[in-house]
Amino acid sequence: MSLANTYTRAQSGIHALPVNVEIHLSGGLPKVNIVGLAETEVKESKERVRAAILNSRLDFPTRRITINLAPADLPKGGGRFDLAIAIGILAASGQLPGDGLDQYEFLGELALSGELRPIKGVIPAAMKMRNKNRILVIPKANLNEASLVSDIRILAIEHLIDICGHLSGQQKLEFKKFIPTNANNKQDINDLKDVQEQAYAKRALEIAAAGGHSILFIGPPGTGKTMLASRLTSILPDMTEQEALESAAVYSIGNQGFDHTQWMQRPYRAPHHTASGVALVGGGSYPRPGEISLAHHGVLFLDELPEFDRRVLEVLREPIESGNITISRAARQAEFPARFQLVAAMNPCPCGYHGHQNGQCQCTAEQVHRYRTRISGPLLDRIDMHVDVPSVNFSQLQQTDSHEETSAEVRKRVCAAREKQQQRSEKPNVQLSNHELKQVCRLNDECIDLLERASEQLGLSARAYHRILRLARTIADIDQTEGITSAIIAEAISYRRLDRQAPMFTH
Repeated sequence: MSLANTYTRAQSGIHALPVNVEIHLSGGLPKVNIVGLAETEVKESKERVRAAILNSRLDFPTRRITINLAPADLPKGGGRFDLAIAIGILAASGQLPGDGLDQYEFLGELALSGELRPIKGVIPAAMKMRNKNRILVIPKANLNEASLVSDIRILAIEHLIDICGHLSGQQKLEFKKFIPTNANNKQDINDLKDVQEQAYAKRALEIAAAGGHSILFIGPPGTGKTMLASRLTSILPDMTEQEALESAAVYSIGNQGFDHTQWMQRPYRAPHHTASGVALVGGGSYPRPGEISLAHHGVLFLDELPEFDRRVLEVLREPIESGNITISRAARQAEFPARFQLVAAMNPCPCGYHGHQNGQCQCTAEQVHRYRTRISGPLLDRIDMHVDVPSVNFSQLQQTDSHEETSAEVRKRVCAAREKQQQRSEKPNVQLSNHELKQVCRLNDECIDLLERASEQLGLSARAYHRILRLARTIADIDQTEGITSAIIAEAISYRRLDRQAPMFTH
C-alpha cells in the first residue's frame, strides 16, 4: 500500500479540531513534502519523524513522500502531529497494517530516539473523544490529564515501537481506565472565620457566592478586603465534573499546563495591577488564554482596582456579561471561555484613609474624584455589588467570645440557594436573562414603588435595575423565601453603593 490515513487533532483556542493525515508514497527522488497550512514546527516534524523511525530500527522509505494535513484551510502548529505522521508513513510503506487505523487518534511529539514527549491540549482532545468510537493514543506523560475524562479508551505509550507492536498485533497494550478523583482531597486553609467583624461585608460575600455575582470591596487599608476575597472559594459549591473539565482544559492549553493535583479545585487568580491587557484577556501571535480564562468557573481577584491601566480594565466589559472572549488576529481567531466571578478591591481615595476615623486623609475632593474616575462608569455598572468594608476598632479585634461563622457553615446556605436556582432555572441567578427575570422576580406594588424611587434618586441604568433584581432573587433564595419583599429590594439596593455617587464617574 502506498497510501495511508491516520487521524489526529489540531488545537484552535479551546477547541480540538479533527485532522486527517494522508500519506502518499510515489516514485521519484527521495523527498518529504508537508502540505495543508502547516506552520514551521510542523514542517520540521519530517526530520524528527525520520530520525525516530530509524532509531526505532524501522525503515524510512527512500521514496517521494507527500503528507497532507486536511482540512487544508485549518492552521496547524506544534509537534502534536509527529506520531500520526510516523504511523501513516509506516502504514503506507507496508511496515504496519493499514486496516483499523481509523479506530485510533494519535497525539504526541517524537524525540529523535523515538520516545514520546508530552504535548499541550490533551484534555480538549480527550473531551472530544467522548462522542467518537475511537481510541486515543497519547504520550504516557499526558496520562494524568487525559484520564480525568471518563468514558474514553486511552493507550499511553513511551516509545514509537510500543504502538507499532500493538498495531501489528505482536504485543497488545492495555487500555487505561478512568480513576475517579476525590474532590475533597484538599482542605482549604482559608476560612471565613478568620475575618473578624465585618458582618455586612460577609453577608455580601455570601450573596455573591450564592448567585455568582461580581463584587467590589471599598475600604481603607487593612480592613480585610483581600482576606474576604481569598475566602470566596471556600464557600462556593463543589465543581461539577463538566465544570472541572472545562477549567482543566483551559490550563491544559496554557503555558504552565494543568496540575492534576488541582482537580476539582476552583481556580483563584489574582493578577498584579501592572498586568497588561493581553495578560488579562489572552492573546499573542499564537493566542493563549489570559487570566480571565484561567479563572473560568473560579474567582478573579483584582486588588487595587484603580491602579490597573484603564484600557486594561475596559477589556473586561464583554466577558463579564458574555462569559467568553474571542481573540482575533490577522491569520486566525481563537475563542476561550471566561465564566469567572469577579472580586475587586479599592481604597476610597489615593492615600486610602478618606473618611477614616484617624483623620489622616489629606486628599482634596478633586484628588478623590480623579482617583475614583480611573474606573469608568460602564465598568462599575457591570459590577453587581459595591460594598463598604470599614475599619475595625482595636477593642473589637481583642474580643474572643464573639462567634464568627466558619466557611463550612456559610457554604451550607450557599449550596442550598444554588440548588434552588438549579431546580428553577438550571443556572445561577447571575446568568438569568431579562426575560427570565420577569418570570422569577414578580414584584408587588410596594417593591415597584421602591425601585421607581431608587431609580429616580440614584439615576439607575437599565442594566443596574436588572442587576438589583438578580441580587434580590439571590437574597430571597438564601432566606428560603419564594416571594420578593420590599425589605429584600432595599437590601439589594444598599449593595449598589457607588450608584449613590454616580455623578463622580464618567459614563
